Amino acid sequence: MLPAAETVPIDDIAIASALERQRLADTARVRDVLARARELKGLDAEEMAALMNVSDPGLLQEVFETAQHVKQSIYGRRLVIFAPLYVSNMCANECTYCAFRARNAKLERRALTQEEIARETRMLIDQGHKRVLLVAGESYPREGFSYVLKSIDTVYGVTHDQGEVRRINVNVAPLTLEQFRDLKAARIGTYQLFQETYHRGTYASVHLAGKKKDYDWRVTAMDRAMQAGIDDVGIGVLFGLFDWRYELLALMQHIRHLEARFGVGPHTVSVPRLEPATGSDVASHPPHAVSDVDFRKIVAILRLAVPYTGIIMSTRESAHIRRETFALGVSQISAGSRTNPGGYAESERDNASQFCLGDHRPLDEVIRDVASLGYIPSFCTACYRLGRTGQDFMDLAKPGEIKEHCDPNALATFVEYLIDYGSEETRAVGEHLVETVLASMDPAPGQMAASMVTRVRAGKRDVFC
Repeated sequence: MLPAAETVPIDDIAIASALERQRLADTARVRDVLARARELKGLDAEEMAALMNVSDPGLLQEVFETAQHVKQSIYGRRLVIFAPLYVSNMCANECTYCAFRARNAKLERRALTQEEIARETRMLIDQGHKRVLLVAGESYPREGFSYVLKSIDTVYGVTHDQGEVRRINVNVAPLTLEQFRDLKAARIGTYQLFQETYHRGTYASVHLAGKKKDYDWRVTAMDRAMQAGIDDVGIGVLFGLFDWRYELLALMQHIRHLEARFGVGPHTVSVPRLEPATGSDVASHPPHAVSDVDFRKIVAILRLAVPYTGIIMSTRESAHIRRETFALGVSQISAGSRTNPGGYAESERDNASQFCLGDHRPLDEVIRDVASLGYIPSFCTACYRLGRTGQDFMDLAKPGEIKEHCDPNALATFVEYLIDYGSEETRAVGEHLVETVLASMDPAPGQMAASMVTRVRAGKRDVFC
């Protein structure tokens, strides 16, 4: 068994050197990097740094077009849909950017009962959701971590009309090795946790109290999760706390650490930006605010650097920004989200939410918008059920073979959504997309997809390959 990791080494000197050496990268250098990116083998720190200062509109468009090519080559047209399920906003930490921080008297605290969690789950099922990200503040009711395990059991135990949640991913505080083993046994999909910032000085300045103050305990959480047998992990940065260029290169060092130690990197990378939060001046005035142009660069560079990894875009961002990033590399989005416990059954409440949302549209409207742009909204959870996780998933994703499963599975789950939950307007847009995609697919995956769609139309549910 691997020894416990004491930290993930982040080399600040190497980051600064790469940024300085590539500060004046010329057009020829940038195009060399883009040509390498098209080989789907990722980028190193020097190559990433060369793309960070591109400002010429024409050259920047080449960066974006290359990112779109890489995303299409790996994942095809599918865009995975999920919803966060906040079960508690109780927290013992003092993070200056977060509404959940312990001393925030403006926040209304709540931990849902298991009955309330079941009610929230039924509301999500009624919308059409199949994949849920369970989220809790870094403190639990009296039963401690077992509250999370009970909550997972509750969500999986709910069936409502024709629907159910087929996969639960989890975003909770860093755990011990034994707790991660218990989480694995609870049949979760991906364990997700963000370092927030990899810059130690900044980390110390925004995490004032609580266990989250311990940088090393948090940064090594993924090591413990993977040691415990959780194949798929998700990492990320909260952009706006420190220079985004540094954060991207530090994030890559974390990814390379996981690859070197476990043979596989993260299943997903999330790219949240600081958004206003009740009781937080830092959230309203980010110390290193990221412009919309730089935010699009972040998504594109990540897609080129780690082509096999899913990139998640939350409803923190506006509908406009979300649309633009679909073509730059985003492959998973939340939709119809609430970030306050009880928000689906009751209503969105700023004084109980973790942050302010940028996209308030209901799921059906998001689905219709995604389909009108030519992407296939996917509720697929096949990989988890078929064991295509960890190294097995990466073996298919890295050469671009996973899309032979992704597009058929996405179409089958999309048609299921249209029949069971879609509005008349969304069904019209969606059915047109389904026929267009089926007509354009290569013969083998096309035949598979057509067969699966036919079975769904005949009444079969949860069809996947």
